[in-house]
Amino acid sequence: MGRTLNEIIADLPPERQAAVEARYQELKQEVEGLRELRQIAGKAQADIATALHIKQPSVSKIEKQADMYLSTLRSYVEAIGGKLELVVNLPQRPALKLQNLGDISAVAADVFPAPTVARRRKSAATR
Repeated sequence: MGRTLNEIIADLPPERQAAVEARYQELKQEVEGLRELRQIAGKAQADIATALHIKQPSVSKIEKQADMYLSTLRSYVEAIGGKLELVVNLPQRPALKLQNLGDISAVAADVFPAPTVARRRKSAATR
């Protein structure tokens, strides 16, 4: 009969067991996608749909997307009660946080005067 993973790990030297446990803890902090993130937050798709003012099937579609706008990701993360932070890691440099990337309202307010933004929204709504 085969051995279990726990039995195999128990037979390893203590320092190797510690390394396995450390890596396990790292992996526990990573998530595969938005669905898992939502489940960790204890939210249902219907909760997210309500917060985003969309229908539940649209939440399902967002969760299955491999590529999306940062503004969509930011809104989704905020709807589950989180805060999106974007960090850039460059070689031989400390981590850099990008501010306001994916925040449409902050960018639009800086780039376009208020009447221009309103005109663009009105134009988009009539398409």
